[in-house]
Amino acid sequence: MKRLYREAAVTAHPEGYGIALDGRRVNTPAGVALVIPARALAVAIVEEWSAQGERVVPRTMPLMQLAATALDRVAGARTSVIDQLTRYGETDLLCYRATEPPELVDRQTAMWQPLVDWIEAHHAVRLEVAHGLMPRPQPSAALDALRGALEPLDALRLTGLNAATAAAGSVVLALALLARRLSADEAWALSQLDETFQIERWGEDREAARRRAELRADLVAAGRFLELIAAG
Repeated sequence: MKRLYREAAVTAHPEGYGIALDGRRVNTPAGVALVIPARALAVAIVEEWSAQGERVVPRTMPLMQLAATALDRVAGARTSVIDQLTRYGETDLLCYRATEPPELVDRQTAMWQPLVDWIEAHHAVRLEVAHGLMPRPQPSAALDALRGALEPLDALRLTGLNAATAAAGSVVLALALLARRLSADEAWALSQLDETFQIERWGEDREAARRRAELRADLVAAGRFLELIAAG
């Protein structure tokens, strides 16, 4: 899409902050006015619009895309999104551990178990850890507690959390990112623990590296999105 505006700016709105291009209101793809309660996020989205060249490239505007997703899709489907995130808890990455080699088993225990302990301490979500790849049902009480932790979140936070969960393969890591228990870089390293172990042994092919880079960019964007919301 060709760039047809000269200036992007934050605008005042009764419900928060909007975005304007040459004074014209920016809407989401569904035609909803892009109005968000966090000024820091609005400023960052304006910076994305301002950084565009002769053409507007949506994939270079992850904050804008996440905000639009929150307004267009998540706001009217909170229950569905919470259901989806709760299902991640049933097969969370951190709960499936290797049986060998011992070096990987030890690394998973040392790096993942503190987060499993954290979510139990902070959200009463007591997840069971399995060794091997066979699916293992989680206690219903744990999933109920996980849902309870998600219910109070607004559409913006649910959107960021959903994006982080998809990129990391773990709702536990995403909740730790939301709570600032982890940085995006730390969450990424933990989510890639198994892959990093294999790369150390066997190296990495180009396609795998490309895919990892995309996932990392998604996780970093989700982390920044959540951070900007918290900044207000």
